[in-house]
Amino acid sequence: MDSTQPAAARRSLPGGFLGGAAIGMLGGLIGLGGAEFRLPLLIGPFRLIALEAVILNKAMSLIVVASALLFRTRAVPVDDVLSHWPTVINLLAGSLVGAWVGAGWATRLRSATFYKVIAVLLVVIAVVLLLERQIAGGAALFIGPTQLIAGVVAGFGIGIFAAILGVAGGELLIPTLVLLFGADIKLAGSLSLVVSLPTMLVGFTRYSRDQSFSVLRRNRLFVLVMAVGSIVGSSIGGLLLGVVPSAILLPILAAILVISAVKLWRHK
Repeated sequence: MDSTQPAAARRSLPGGFLGGAAIGMLGGLIGLGGAEFRLPLLIGPFRLIALEAVILNKAMSLIVVASALLFRTRAVPVDDVLSHWPTVINLLAGSLVGAWVGAGWATRLRSATFYKVIAVLLVVIAVVLLLERQIAGGAALFIGPTQLIAGVVAGFGIGIFAAILGVAGGELLIPTLVLLFGADIKLAGSLSLVVSLPTMLVGFTRYSRDQSFSVLRRNRLFVLVMAVGSIVGSSIGGLLLGVVPSAILLPILAAILVISAVKLWRHK
């Protein structure tokens, strides 16, 4: 193949489909956008530069979040999700602002220190999740006004984290919902997707002001193929949610947090 061809033309479409499907399946099962696993693929095998990879990653995560929310309704009914609308509003009050602020930072700087701090935080959260029953006994850590304030502060931090790394933020949202609000892990996954969707849209809108946003147009065929794979994968994950016990999901999420932490620690 001619080496002068654009890199976009050399990207593997089957690889994009399979990668999108595998990550989409994980997103549908756990309630994540899967960006922490997709980003190394986009930067590594698919050869996108950092900010362009973050933007394309954000687009794919939006698709996984929206489709996973739909496909999870068999295991987590819409009525159950809607009944927790105060929790969603509480987190959104902070995360939308955080997403806008974080996306502005992401277009100007990349901080190795920031990645290492978040990596440590993810490991701490993983440990806390595994000890959740001993710490909170399955109940919310806070109630009343204290919970409201903690929800806004947590949402703001998650919004910044999600925007800068180009992720949905589910790896922090789900633990927050489990620990801070006492939600069941399966319900927490769906509530996480509800919070993630508008938060990511805000960050995505902010990114659209940067010229790197054109990466979606230059790679439109690759983006389309990966998007189809992501939807197929999230549908499979949503089906698996109905048969995988909740007791297994917490250790899986903890493992995802640790893997994400290692990747962030090594990030240059």
